[in-house]
Amino acid sequence: MKTISQRQNVKGFTLIELLVVMAIIAILAAISFGGFSYVTKKQSFSTAEIQIKLLEKAIEEYKLDNGDYPDVTTSNGLYQALYWEGASKDPQEKIYLAELDPLNNKQGWTLGTGANVTIIDPWAREYIYVLGSNASARNPDFDLISAGPDGSETKEGDNVSNF
Repeated sequence: MKTISQRQNVKGFTLIELLVVMAIIAILAAISFGGFSYVTKKQSFSTAEIQIKLLEKAIEEYKLDNGDYPDVTTSNGLYQALYWEGASKDPQEKIYLAELDPLNNKQGWTLGTGANVTIIDPWAREYIYVLGSNASARNPDFDLISAGPDGSETKEGDNVSNF
């Protein structure tokens, strides 16, 4: 007598096999998402650091040309000093940081148009510029501060950059 199991002819996956595969996919997705968010956060901090260094260089060039640091209280005033005045096509005026051009804003440096532009960090917050003569300044020349992702200037010094 020939006994052939009907189960041998059935093709497909069992419910347990499908659940195991779905669990593996979920674990891999969680690991990928965690890694991606870490890389994005690190990239934002690196971008802010690079932007601050470029702004610092432009401010120092401004001082060399004008004899003193820009005496402004907002990032819009800093924008006016480093870019807008030079964009007036007057040969006497100099553009100190071309990346501040709001019409060519590939790096996300600025927010606004015309003379009403503010310089923003990677978290879309204005950079804080404090002249050294101000009583709240931490350094004798100037401070340039990014409030970071949480909007706080002073969180453990992680997101505060001073020059």
